Amino acid sequence: MSKSEQKPLAGVVAVVTGASRGAGKGIAIALGREGATVYVTGRTVNEGEAPLPGTVGNTAQLVTEAGGKGIAVACDHAKDAEVKALFERVESEQGRLDILVNNATFLHDKLIDKGPFWEKPLELVDILDVGLRSGYVASWYAAPLMAKQNNGLIVFTSSFGSSCYMHGPGYGAQKTGVDKFAKDMAVDFKPYNVAAVSIWMGMLRTDRTRRAMDRAAEQYAGFWEIAETPEFTGHIVSAIYRDPKRAEKSGQVIIGAEIASEYGINDEGRQPPSHRPMLGSPAQAHPAIVD
Repeated sequence: MSKSEQKPLAGVVAVVTGASRGAGKGIAIALGREGATVYVTGRTVNEGEAPLPGTVGNTAQLVTEAGGKGIAVACDHAKDAEVKALFERVESEQGRLDILVNNATFLHDKLIDKGPFWEKPLELVDILDVGLRSGYVASWYAAPLMAKQNNGLIVFTSSFGSSCYMHGPGYGAQKTGVDKFAKDMAVDFKPYNVAAVSIWMGMLRTDRTRRAMDRAAEQYAGFWEIAETPEFTGHIVSAIYRDPKRAEKSGQVIIGAEIASEYGINDEGRQPPSHRPMLGSPAQAHPAIVD
């Protein structure tokens, strides 16, 4: 393959956390389709260990089949030692890290049940461990690699739940928290040509979503048709990374469907709608900086 025929992300090294299934799986495959080497992390190694299908090994294989190089890493993002080992392995094997997608999130099966938060299991608060704290820890280990090479992009997957009531206060706090991570990390990264952004995804076409829709068909009627594929966000991540004006996006909370239109990205031939009119707008950072 000649240089002009190289895939857009040839030579790029990425880590996608929580990629056994769902959003992380789709993002990893999309990055692989564009030629990246992708470290796929998650807890599920063997099919059947989790209530939903998917393993890190299967996702890594699909990344490779898509045209990239998938590397499966079993990693519990609630355990800092395992996260440390992950990034040490990336540095040892690749000598660089270009993209980190912080997607690992604890989603309790009772999350979308109706009712006040105190009538749901206390364990729903664990999303503030794997989902919020875990994103900080992974970024903490990734940051020195990116700063040293004077290049990189850290992405947090978020949602409109940061703005409106969605699934209760734990979920909302986690989404608002990762949005703030992107805003504040961008300030620290500015001298190092490293960008940090948070992307609000719409409803996704995942096994988890399909299961919820099957259980409440009337409630979710018509939603599958407008839902985004998980790969859609992966192509957005690639476009931001390759944008010569990437630094201008750093620190922003971005609605995926809107920036996709800006970049000319469609989702399997269609343009998913922005839910801004119905669910609210991202709060952007105030320019003040207090050291």
